[in-house]
Amino acid sequence: MKKIILSYFPFLYKVRVQQLIWKRCLLNLNPKVRYAYRKEAAAFPFVCKKHKSILRRVLANSDPILQENKIQNLKIALTHVDGIVIHPGETFSFWQLIGKPTKEKGYIEGLMLSHGEVRTGTGGGLCQLANMLFWLALHSPLEIKERHHHSFDIFPDDRRVIPFGTGTSVFYNYVDLQFYNGTNDSFQFHIRVTEEFLEGAIRSSRDLDVHYKIEERHHQFYEKANRWYRKNEIWRIAAAKQDPASVKEELMIRNNSEVKYMKSQGGPARHEENSSC
Repeated sequence: MKKIILSYFPFLYKVRVQQLIWKRCLLNLNPKVRYAYRKEAAAFPFVCKKHKSILRRVLANSDPILQENKIQNLKIALTHVDGIVIHPGETFSFWQLIGKPTKEKGYIEGLMLSHGEVRTGTGGGLCQLANMLFWLALHSPLEIKERHHHSFDIFPDDRRVIPFGTGTSVFYNYVDLQFYNGTNDSFQFHIRVTEEFLEGAIRSSRDLDVHYKIEERHHQFYEKANRWYRKNEIWRIAAAKQDPASVKEELMIRNNSEVKYMKSQGGPARHEENSSC
């Protein structure tokens, strides 16, 4: 019903989006929240987690130029994130740092996910940066303050090495990605674009006493009303380095998404060595 109404009155969507943008702008003025803005060029000495994600993927019926455009958008955005330090008591906000991606800032048309479809828009492709930051933050004691997930699984498991459902959705500025540092340590993101990959690391000001890993549980494809769905759970496992038997488990995400990509006979195929994000 909502889609039908918007098809007749598309201006209502723009009005609603603008309302949400202004609402978030007001929320961001909260003096009790200290946002992370300071950057340091020198890398912190201790690595919590490193990761890299491929920049160019095989996507059916999509213009490869849009993937090249995405890379340009990523290069612009990461200049605001690379080297950012999250001090104790500070909150990292994706959009507070990057700001609105506009043509005036150099952003160009790229791929975007919206309403279960692949579309194009100025600044498209920044979700790959958000995905990277979220995956790195999961391997630290940072608290996930705000994170939005896609209600659909649109890409097959093509060269993915992290669990399905650990991606994140961002849309300026009210669909944000935020982390809160409630520890006594500082954390730093380092992100860069190479020829093939988006590479990132999260570093800490001291060697942490705990090692973090992410575990997928209860993964399942299932069919309902002639549609395929995919579900799982994402757990953060914190093990003490001096006592590996001392383990704390935390349920981070419970996913349930419709599968949108082409399905083989008998249901979607899954490559166990490369699970989807």
